Amino acid sequence: MKDDARELVSAAESLLRPAPGAAGQLGPGVRARAAAVLLRLALDQRLDDFWHGIAPAMTRKAKHRMLCLEAYADRGTARRWRLTWSALSGVCHHRVPELPPVPAEIHARLLEVRTLLDALDGAPPAATAVTRVPAPGLLADRTTAPAATPAREPRVGRPAPKPGPPPG
Repeated sequence: MKDDARELVSAAESLLRPAPGAAGQLGPGVRARAAAVLLRLALDQRLDDFWHGIAPAMTRKAKHRMLCLEAYADRGTARRWRLTWSALSGVCHHRVPELPPVPAEIHARLLEVRTLLDALDGAPPAATAVTRVPAPGLLADRTTAPAATPAREPRVGRPAPKPGPPPG
């Protein structure tokens, strides 16, 4: 099986460390931004491959597939995946007043992407990773009725407080 995600990471590394004669063709900021795009694509590709083996419909839902990763991989890997993807996504969007990314920063992200790809390769199979929890209405051992919520008196004369930080 061809590993497209690893090929994208290799292409990103070749952009960050160009051959001696090719360094002058593109500036370091352009190379770093292009490498960031390739690294983000590598994360997307591996996540698509991962979900295709578990639930093929998840490959169509971009945000949900990252949020649901925690149920199939460990919490730290899922969190680092979201953080790395978000950081690379921010670098990929070109904004005129911002400076281009530094190649050393993107190289650090490259190492993180490699670690994440390895971690997702070692994720447990879907059958052992998910614990099914019954819906609240289907609990058979429930013997007491739920406690009633006490009614609150409406406030008269004062406006409702605005949401914000707690006082103090």
